[in-house]
Amino acid sequence: MGRIGVDLYPLETGVPLAEADTFGKFLGGSPTNVAVAAARLGRRTAVITRTGADPFGAYLRAELRGFGVDDRWAGEVPGLPTPVTFCEIFPPDHFPLYFYRFPKAPDLEIDPGEVDLEAVRAARVFWMTGTGLSAEPSRTATLTALEARAKSGTTVFDLDWRPMLWSEEPGQWYRRALAHATVAVGNTEECEVATGRSDPYEAARALLAAGVELAVVKRGPQGVLAVHRDGAVAEVAPVPVTVVNGLGAGDAFGGALCHGLLAGWPLERTIRYANAAGAIVASRLACGEAMPFAPEVEEVVGRGSGV
Repeated sequence: MGRIGVDLYPLETGVPLAEADTFGKFLGGSPTNVAVAAARLGRRTAVITRTGADPFGAYLRAELRGFGVDDRWAGEVPGLPTPVTFCEIFPPDHFPLYFYRFPKAPDLEIDPGEVDLEAVRAARVFWMTGTGLSAEPSRTATLTALEARAKSGTTVFDLDWRPMLWSEEPGQWYRRALAHATVAVGNTEECEVATGRSDPYEAARALLAAGVELAVVKRGPQGVLAVHRDGAVAEVAPVPVTVVNGLGAGDAFGGALCHGLLAGWPLERTIRYANAAGAIVASRLACGEAMPFAPEVEEVVGRGSGV
């Protein structure tokens, strides 16, 4: 549930936007990409979101269907344009984003009364993001969905901290969402925003104290830390990769994390698999269409070497 938009990336790396002449157009939006990533791994997925009633909105729904993601809850909002996001690509670790979500993104216009709560409760995994809490009515809709879940199945809170999309401090809304989630996922900065703790281990413990059962802290070059309430801990080293575009890596990680949780795998196997999926996408330009299929991920996991 949450963000969707059109990503426009220069087809040459290392070129500032002001100098770029050609761009690729791709499906974007973090939770949408997570749904695509899980679908690539054989899972049935859908997205609760909104687009503009415009050609870009039609493009996004067609892309969802093409990727095997159910678009029945991807409605239109007349009068608001479908968002576009530009990215500058400076590997290995500099990818500035420019969000054009004006005057307001349609995906922030999800009304609580429009949410199919029966479908939300029935899903084996429900994935929501911090951005969905950044404005009304999406905030209330997201919290309503979380309350309807009542921690049934797996409920993932992707901390997804995008400061440019907030006009207030997110703390109280993050805390409310964490109380209803069973899994929290974020990088070290996002975990610090949610908990006030900069140390990954302290942040993980704080997330568990806030109510989740599993805390996943992505540490970039230091790999991934995952801590479960039952005492299980997984620390997975990064997969060596020649980075092309790091932006979709976290979403690939998320889709593969859902896949592993649904499969009932041990924690370390799940995190290692998700880490490999993220590394594969970091080595590619796009987000949605770059999401790997299961044999690709299994090959990277099996050889235990770089992409």
